[in-house]
Amino acid sequence: MNLKQLSEYLNLSQTTVSRALNGYPEVNETTRSRVLKAAKDLNYRPNTRAKGLATGRALAIGHVIPVSNQHEMVNPVFGDFIAGAGESYAKAGYDMVLSLVADQDEAHTYQDIRARGMVDGIIVHGPVINDVRIALLSRIGLPFVVHGRSTDVNIPYAWIDVNNRGAFERGVQFLIELGHRRIALLNGLEHMDFAFRRRKGYETALQNNGLPIDPHLMRSEEMTEIYGYRATKDLLAQKAAPTAVVCSSIITAIGARRAVHEAGLTLARDVSIITFDDALSYLENGDDVPIFTALRSSVRYAGREAAEMLLSLIAAPVDPPSSRLLEAELIIGRSTGPAPN
Repeated sequence: MNLKQLSEYLNLSQTTVSRALNGYPEVNETTRSRVLKAAKDLNYRPNTRAKGLATGRALAIGHVIPVSNQHEMVNPVFGDFIAGAGESYAKAGYDMVLSLVADQDEAHTYQDIRARGMVDGIIVHGPVINDVRIALLSRIGLPFVVHGRSTDVNIPYAWIDVNNRGAFERGVQFLIELGHRRIALLNGLEHMDFAFRRRKGYETALQNNGLPIDPHLMRSEEMTEIYGYRATKDLLAQKAAPTAVVCSSIITAIGARRAVHEAGLTLARDVSIITFDDALSYLENGDDVPIFTALRSSVRYAGREAAEMLLSLIAAPVDPPSSRLLEAELIIGRSTGPAPN
């Protein structure tokens, strides 16, 4: 059903129906309610292109993925973020545009998107330290929100992030209070801002308790199950093996648990594991009692909030960019226990 057919069904002008659907104040409440009910009953959906022409907007939000990071598109963290963001886009009548581009073309892609008016705003994924995309998007005037933050970027920009440093400081402190002294870190790639901050939190907790920072106990790699398995296997083979492992992803933690079991050790008795948990829809951390003790923050929620933040920025572009820092909750599971004697 199109606008003309809906108007004929209601015996109202197309202008009146359009204004009722778009919340114009001159349409009385009785007419508005009647139009909205008919639109719902008849499953009417506005033509996005026509609406865009009328409003001067593309009514679309962009997500640009460099080819080197295309694995992100099948990463459950990215998937949950997109699912959350998509909920907000759908409510606001916006479409989502995913663009896969060559790494060397990323800057040109943003400029091209801006020039062609393809989208009204951009979500920036995977910020690195001193991320040049932030300055570029600010300069060309394309509204954007960063999922995360970028250390060493000093211009104002909109972002939503979890307190990665505080979360890992708290997680390591929890292990120290259980008596652990040799605590390993299985981190993500540390040119990524979130991983850099998590390592800082890990180191701060050790320093606050007078414990040495041992490079032999620290690993940094893409957060896969096989990485967690191989790194933990290597750590457990050391003469002075760690009694606890802190993981940057529940996917990595699953690999770490496999290595612990393969070594003939018991989780929580011989080796404790604590992990960051993005509360993934398709990779839940157990049922009533969590498998892993975890630092939990929902990435789907972050996606919804990032989308709402960007839509607000598009609606009021003169407002200063906002930011939001989420806190991770410490969840006690079956993977941690007192340090072995």
